[in-house]
Order: sequence, then C-alpha cells, then structure tokens
Amino acid sequence: MLQIKPIPAFQDNYFWLIENGEETWVVDPGDADPVLKTLEPRAQKLTGILITHHHPDHIGGVAELLNPALQIVGPEKNRFELVNTPVSEGDTLRICGVEFKVMEVPGHTLNHLAYYAEPGGQAPVLFCGDTLFAAGCGRLFEGTPEQMYQSLSKFQQLPDNTQIYCAHEYTETNLAFALSVEPGNSQVQQRIEEVAALRAKGIPSIPTSIKSEKATNPFLRTTSEEIIATVASSHSVDKTDPTDIFAYLRKMKDVF
Repeated sequence: MLQIKPIPAFQDNYFWLIENGEETWVVDPGDADPVLKTLEPRAQKLTGILITHHHPDHIGGVAELLNPALQIVGPEKNRFELVNTPVSEGDTLRICGVEFKVMEVPGHTLNHLAYYAEPGGQAPVLFCGDTLFAAGCGRLFEGTPEQMYQSLSKFQQLPDNTQIYCAHEYTETNLAFALSVEPGNSQVQQRIEEVAALRAKGIPSIPTSIKSEKATNPFLRTTSEEIIATVASSHSVDKTDPTDIFAYLRKMKDVF
C-alpha cells in the first residue's frame, strides 16, 4: 500500500513523501531541511526524487539530498542538470512497487510533468506540481493558454476518484475566485466552508479529487453558462470556444 504524506515547506508549499515500507520517495523537494527532519526520526533513507518542473521551490533541495544511489526523475525536455532518469510522455516508472505513468502537461512551464498511478486496492493518485491546484491552476509563465487547457483536459479524463497531490496550499484563495465567477455554484460555497474548517485546524486541504475539481474548479468548468456569462461581461470572447474562456479566466485570476 502506498502511503503519501505532506511535508509543509516555505509559506504554502507541500513536498510529498511516498513510501511503502521498503522505498521512500519525495516529490519536488524545494528545500532539503524539512525533508531531512521528516526522515530522521524514522531512520529512513531516500530511494528517489520526482521532479515535476524546474522552479526553485521545487528543486532547491535536490543538491543537498543527493547521494550516488539516489534516483532523480525529471523532465527530459530542458533537463535539470541533476536529473539522472529523464522521462517524457508515456514513459513508466516503478515507484514503491507501483507503476507510475508520465504525463507531459505544459503550460505553467514548457517542460512540466505529472505522475499518475493506479495502485491496487487504492484510489488512483496524481502528482501534478503546479499545473492543477485545488480549485485553480498554475500561472502561465512559459506556456500558452491553449497548452494549459489541453493539459488540464488530460486530467479531466482520469477517474473521478483520482486523488490529486498538488504542490501548494492555495485552496481558500482559489475558491474565493471560483465563487466570484460562478456565484450560483452551491458546491463551491459548500467547499469554501469545508476548507475553512480544515485550515482552521491546520489540516491541509490537499489531496483533492478529480470529481471535486470538475464540480468546483472554474478552469475545468469553461463550458459553464454562468462562467461564460461572467467572463463575457467584461471581456470580448468567443463564447463557443472553451479555450478562449479559459484564457480570459486565467487573466482574471492573475489580478484577483
């Protein structure tokens, strides 16, 4: 059985620890200290590192964690220099006894990856870095709206019970934006209350699920009549083109 645990870091990052009693992996360790402090009491040693993209808050701790036996998986495109196992779309990896599939999801960066698995007896899992957030998506630092829209569309094809392990605790702000563009969505309001209760107790709002995101994430709801009307009220858009709606939604979120 896969065990997945958050390692909080910086102001709002999560590094994800994946373990099964024999192997221990960490996803996007932007700082080595919290990883080492998590491992030390358990006398655990890292088996490998999964990297979704090259931003400093995702790779900043890799060099300090490095040892000759460590497997470092990351994008083959624009390869980060410490990656010793470069991967691309469709590649598979065996991690903690489970086969993970590599997905290329450009948008936030051009070389962004996600890692997806269907562990036996457990819900599917997705490590998506900064592409998809709970009720939001990443900023377009390198890619185009079309690329990000297609990347998010890949995720929508995954099973509804897929557990999404994204890299930041942005949920409350994202839900506030979601409500502003789709105020008639009662599921958004309900989720705002649920997340507020979790955060008040210091509990992460992550993981989320594909089902929850389809219901409440505006960037996955670009065919919603209310969202289309909201965007069209302040921007000249093609109401029949979900990609155009997405592009303006992302611009609106950038200044929200």
